[in-house]
Amino acid sequence: MVITDLVVPLLFVGVMICGAVRHVDVFRVFCDGAAQGLRTTADILPALVILLVSVGMFRASGAVEMLTSALEPICSLVGFPPECMQMVLLRPFSGSGAIAVYDGIAAEYGADSLAERTAAILLGSSETTFYTIAVYFSAVKIRKTHYAVPAALSADLTTWIVCGLSVTFFFC
Repeated sequence: MVITDLVVPLLFVGVMICGAVRHVDVFRVFCDGAAQGLRTTADILPALVILLVSVGMFRASGAVEMLTSALEPICSLVGFPPECMQMVLLRPFSGSGAIAVYDGIAAEYGADSLAERTAAILLGSSETTFYTIAVYFSAVKIRKTHYAVPAALSADLTTWIVCGLSVTFFFC
């Protein structure tokens, strides 16, 4: 038996023992936590629905392809493969959309191509900015995001540029 098979049962027993020693009604505390989780879910659901609908509309409208074409000249300046621009545009909004684009790049260009390496590094070093802001800021009831959004988008832009430069430097 591997020790990882014992983690969950030992954690469960540990919580029960700790609750008994401290005279805590573990079931009531668990139910209170579950109720709080449901309230948090209800609080963030509108922002999440709006974000998911917006991403779907953004992709279905063809705006991603138009922006990709428009930004291709800038890509060449920093050594960024134009094939990865769709991922750059989707990553701040949708992690699953970016992974789908990555899968397409890996399948089309191969595992050792410049485009795949760039996409892999971009996927691992960037964040779903708007998803994170929508979900986490809604969860803690922060409504004013006017400083967070430009800062996060600046970080995304920096990631894009440094990703292109570092892949070119290390792999070309």
